[in-house]
Amino acid sequence: MTEAMAVAIWLGLAGWMGFGLVIGLGVILFGLKRLTAAEVPVRVRLLILPGLAALWPVVLLRLAAARAPEDRA
Repeated sequence: MTEAMAVAIWLGLAGWMGFGLVIGLGVILFGLKRLTAAEVPVRVRLLILPGLAALWPVVLLRLAAARAPEDRA
């Protein structure tokens, strides 16, 4: 593996996690109400942030498919 390839991999990973961090913070601040009806404590929000950042495409799909709590029967 060349040095340029290694740099490209690290830059791709940094971009993935950077974008995931932005999405994760948005979900924690605004989106958890759509995903769950229960109140989520701050400690739990901080614990799930790394997972949200790593799996941001899945989280975005879940948010797109989720209905607002008042629409749930």
